[in-house]
Amino acid sequence: MLEYIVRRLLFMIPLLLGITIITFVVVHLSPGGPADMLTGLSPKVSAEAKARLHSLYGLDKPLHVQYWLWLSRLVRFDFGRSFKDGRLVIIKILERLPATLLLNVLSLLLIFFIALPIGIISAVRQDSFFDKGMTVFVFLGFSVPAFWLALLLMVLFGVVLGWLPISGMHSVNFPYFSFWGKLWDIIKHLILPVFVSAFGGLAYLSRYSRTSMLEVLRQDYIRTARAKGLSEKKVIYRHALRNALIPIVTLLGLSLPALIGGGFIFETIFAWPGMGRLGYQAIMARDYPVIMGVGVIAALLTLLGNLIADITYAFIDPRIRYR
Repeated sequence: MLEYIVRRLLFMIPLLLGITIITFVVVHLSPGGPADMLTGLSPKVSAEAKARLHSLYGLDKPLHVQYWLWLSRLVRFDFGRSFKDGRLVIIKILERLPATLLLNVLSLLLIFFIALPIGIISAVRQDSFFDKGMTVFVFLGFSVPAFWLALLLMVLFGVVLGWLPISGMHSVNFPYFSFWGKLWDIIKHLILPVFVSAFGGLAYLSRYSRTSMLEVLRQDYIRTARAKGLSEKKVIYRHALRNALIPIVTLLGLSLPALIGGGFIFETIFAWPGMGRLGYQAIMARDYPVIMGVGVIAALLTLLGNLIADITYAFIDPRIRYR
């Protein structure tokens, strides 16, 4: 197992390198540039001033030279400085990373602990009223655009009913709250972003777990377990569930990129102070160092999530051994 983990970590290096090359090229070939964004509102700025800005940022060098200089800094864990405010990119990311991790971890937990029981119950009670109701829920989850649902919930619970805040991570007077008041305030700000972020995942994971559970329940060893007189509870949770979890773990590992990518949308809509919103603001400002920094961290988290999903196989099914 240890050898497999080391091999996977080493394989991540060229994969991460390829991701950075593609991201770097796409970002630099997109229309507009940092100098245009900084001087676009001032018609009096001359072409010479823009050229000096390009030279200051190193954008006058060939693209491969710019990438090599950026990569040489990255090896030293130096993401450079933001074009927008001159702050270190790593500091800006570390300020936003906890909020993004909090949102994504809670979304994954919500998806897993709600979708999995729904899928199991739907499979065990196939064609029941519950199963048909969850089928309708799945169609809604696949059909409703997440950003549209976010806006509807903001209007309903934030504007009409006034039950939940619709932006930010905490209230303006947050520092004056007690410990429990601060905790409750953060929870209220988390409800809408976490639900919207997990809504689509709840739909497809519950359907996927239902399908996986149905396939396992049709296996011969399940019929043998029932013929031996085992209770239905033991058959479902001891024999069937563990084998049905293997493809579900794969899907959970693959859902992490979607959550991180969706963070650009959800964090911007809810003004959540995470990496997704930071990345969106950097893209709008053509802040290349911040864009690359956010891209590298997001890619690294995605690759680590997939690695964790692969390692989890061995704990779910003892027959699986990596050599």
